[in-house]
Amino acid sequence: MHRTCLSAAIAAALLVAVPAAHAADAHGHGARNKQATTSTTTVHRSRGADGAVDATISGPHGGVTTIDRSKGADGLTDRVVTGPNGRTQTIDRTRGGDGAVDATITGRKGGVTTIDRSRNADGTIDTTTTHTKP
Repeated sequence: MHRTCLSAAIAAALLVAVPAAHAADAHGHGARNKQATTSTTTVHRSRGADGAVDATISGPHGGVTTIDRSKGADGLTDRVVTGPNGRTQTIDRTRGGDGAVDATITGRKGGVTTIDRSRNADGTIDTTTTHTKP
């Protein structure tokens, strides 16, 4: 019975003391007046003529990124991403003979990354990634 009362008293004391301790730092100084920065990012999605969902992203500093998705001849969704500086990144997906989806990614500075996936007999998928610098 006494332990329960003691525990409740300690919890009540901590509840009152903790907020006051956070108002001052370790040296007894009050909290500094800091300005919070706010920024807004806007994402506008639209369905293109091919049925894929495209996007225009307006960043907090005025930069605009566009994402243009398209259905490839193989039925997979490819995309071109154009950043605020005008550089583009392309992602081309293809379906391999084993049914796994492979990808070729051309970077904004010209480097190419290939992702080769292979489906094993037990259903697991192995991935080999190769990257070439521009």
